[in-house]
Amino acid sequence: MAHKTFQLSLKSTYEESERVPDFVVDIQEKIDLEEETTANLMLLLSEAATNAIVHGNKLDESKSVTIEVVIEKDKVISSVQDEGEGFEPQNTKDPLNEENLMKTSGRGVFLINEISDSVAYSDNGRRIEFTLLRAG
Repeated sequence: MAHKTFQLSLKSTYEESERVPDFVVDIQEKIDLEEETTANLMLLLSEAATNAIVHGNKLDESKSVTIEVVIEKDKVISSVQDEGEGFEPQNTKDPLNEENLMKTSGRGVFLINEISDSVAYSDNGRRIEFTLLRAG
């Protein structure tokens, strides 16, 4: 199977982030993506897009978030790019530390790192790329 690429551009609003699940379902229907891979992709893209909208672009509607998903035979490579100031991923707090357990944010980067098979940041933290090996 040749790789297939899907893209989605979002304005930086909470409402726009709600388009991510439909985007993933559309991908799943077009290429018959495995259920486990689809579920993980939906969670990871939702977390990464929300982080980009809220923390990266700071809900500035003049800035956009670009999502790209490349489906290959044995893996799914996804990237999320924002237009914010960037960040240092190594400076994110561990949500499992006792002082962070009750905080309402701070789990997105942790989840992405835990679920993905590989994660890389570029463009001063404005772009995240993560890979999921395909189930089955």
